[in-house]
Amino acid sequence: MKKLVLLLFFLFGMYTFSQTAAVAKEVFGKIKKDAKIDSSDRTIYNLLDELYAQNLQAENDEMKPETIEKVQKLASDPGTKNIHLLMLFLMYQQHISQTAAAGKKTDPEFQTEMIELLKDETKSVYGILPAIIFIYEYEALERAGKTEEAKMAVSEGLKMYPDSVPLKVYSYLNTKDEALKNDLVKNHPGHWMVKQFQIK
Repeated sequence: MKKLVLLLFFLFGMYTFSQTAAVAKEVFGKIKKDAKIDSSDRTIYNLLDELYAQNLQAENDEMKPETIEKVQKLASDPGTKNIHLLMLFLMYQQHISQTAAAGKKTDPEFQTEMIELLKDETKSVYGILPAIIFIYEYEALERAGKTEEAKMAVSEGLKMYPDSVPLKVYSYLNTKDEALKNDLVKNHPGHWMVKQFQIK
């Protein structure tokens, strides 16, 4: 996850701004105003799925060079359909990476407001949400101390993505469900999150 954050921070460096929810929303509003919104174009949705598959679902969180290139190309092309969703995703990532690079904690208000906006905007365009949004929603809500809402986000995500290892990990950490633990230990012992949280 940290590798993804740092790479996207590098890619998104051109959009450096004061990290407040109000400023980010203003920037997003300008981007959305000029965006070509097209529900039938799944390029950005598929990219979010690709980022999830390579950095969250895969055993090792390593993004392929061609994916980095794809993000760069889509983010820099004003003709990219639904670019506002990608920019919002990158704004969220930028906040995470900037605070990590400075050794500071993220702003939970910024995180929750941005992830809610990303969730609403993505659902508005595509009618469904990619798995990565449920994971980030959980992390933002958990960071904000909204434990029950975080648990609901994981539960909702697992209904749509029952094979999601990150969602299973977060669900296990909240519930200590032995069946989930057994599944993770038996079927995903090499996954980076299973190792990170020392699930044995």
